Amino acid sequence: MTATLDDAAPPASASVSAPPEPWRQRLQPLVQSHGGWAVTLLVALFGGLLRFLRLDLPEGRIFDEVYYACDAENFLRYGVEHATRNDPQNAGLASQCIPEGSGSFIAHPPLGKWAIALGIRLFGTNEFGWRFAAAVAGTLTILIVVRAGRRMTGSTLLGALAGILLSLDGLHFVQSRVAMLDVFLVLWTTAAFACLVVDRDGIRQRLARDLALGWRPWRLLAGACLGAALATKWSAVYFVAALLLLTFFWEVGARRTAGGHGPVRATLRRSALPLLASLVLLPLVLYVVSWTGWFLSDLGWDRTWAQDNPSAHFGFLPDGLRSLWHYHVEIFGFHDNLSQKHGYQSHPLGWLLLARPVSYYYPAGVTLGKFGCEVESCSREVLAVGTPAIWFATIPLVLALLWMWLGRRDWRAGAILLPIAVSILPWIRDDLKNRTMFIFYALPAVPFMALGLALVCGWALGGPDASPTRRKYGAIAVGAYLAIVVINFVYLYPVLAAQTLPYDQWRSRMLFPSWI
Repeated sequence: MTATLDDAAPPASASVSAPPEPWRQRLQPLVQSHGGWAVTLLVALFGGLLRFLRLDLPEGRIFDEVYYACDAENFLRYGVEHATRNDPQNAGLASQCIPEGSGSFIAHPPLGKWAIALGIRLFGTNEFGWRFAAAVAGTLTILIVVRAGRRMTGSTLLGALAGILLSLDGLHFVQSRVAMLDVFLVLWTTAAFACLVVDRDGIRQRLARDLALGWRPWRLLAGACLGAALATKWSAVYFVAALLLLTFFWEVGARRTAGGHGPVRATLRRSALPLLASLVLLPLVLYVVSWTGWFLSDLGWDRTWAQDNPSAHFGFLPDGLRSLWHYHVEIFGFHDNLSQKHGYQSHPLGWLLLARPVSYYYPAGVTLGKFGCEVESCSREVLAVGTPAIWFATIPLVLALLWMWLGRRDWRAGAILLPIAVSILPWIRDDLKNRTMFIFYALPAVPFMALGLALVCGWALGGPDASPTRRKYGAIAVGAYLAIVVINFVYLYPVLAAQTLPYDQWRSRMLFPSWI
């Protein structure tokens, strides 16, 4: 399962002399050290403080917390999701999840709910407990983005800029403060991408030193992260396909730069099977393992389906796997036919324009004396919406990245474009079937928006040979943009974090009629 340089050697006529220095230099990573950790931790601390501050507010379960926080509680009780009912005397409070004694049909795999359950186990059945894991996941994603940005740009400053932009995105901020699954999906897909970037640098360095590619732990770690992503939400399958292609062509490019004959054929022959094992088979195995609680329980939905239907297909499989397969057929049917209208659903083509955000929390009747209201009428909301200065800028960013990738052959631009595309474009197909969709489905794109914006800011600043004039005006432009993002986020913060506002101040923050 290791690759050698046999196929990357120069032609026989040139083998008597060492390859020229420039190609070896092109195979070197942009950063040669593991420094920058002080800045990384500082940015992660900044983003983490934003996410943990007032994490226990608003009170009660908001939006889909009524599903996932209850499922997490039942994981701790039974190891599987359990049918529950709400306590009408304590609607929205911690006591609302009352088991009814039967398994519950669910729409998503278990891992994200197990993460929520860990927070509840540590801090109790309360708002902080069921939101804790989401805040940790959001903070870790910021840290990973800083490290990935530093490695891809060769600049600690630009890596930090990417992390700050992610810290200040409204949608990522909100999703890091609610017990829902999307922020865990983002953590694992971003981590998988970052691991493959490290793997890319590793194989290029080894090819530059005429070494066999050998053991590739970062690729295995990427596969483990993809398995965790799949075990959180099925939409991770788009990332599996995208990152599989990305790392394949990265290796092809490395072999081509090293002067190898037939780099595509060599990569297929020497790396195709290890690649499939790492990024397809390993995630699939880990996905099945994530259902251990369901396998060990007699209460899980469809757990005994195979025993009740002995003549069904795939009789050569163990009953547990056949039951799980049937369960997945039902889950797929649920998603494929999900067309129930919802007041906050939105079209994927409008996501970057923030055409229709989702209100997670908006209590009625916030009047004088309630929730700290000091005027006749107030509002208090958690609005799941991105920071406009980041999301609107992503539209020209996509064009800029296309130019950098196709026009300047910058691999980083293409690598960032692909995850943005697979986070949004596949949902357009689903919209043709009138599937119910929401803007937070695009959350996996946000770390890559931040990385792309940092990359373009680096281009604006110029390289080491840039003129002082370009440096000056580039720094002014980047500084001005960052200031706009900060002001934008600060202005929206009250409606992202359930602060009580006089109604007119709340209304002024609804930038478009569709936000109401």
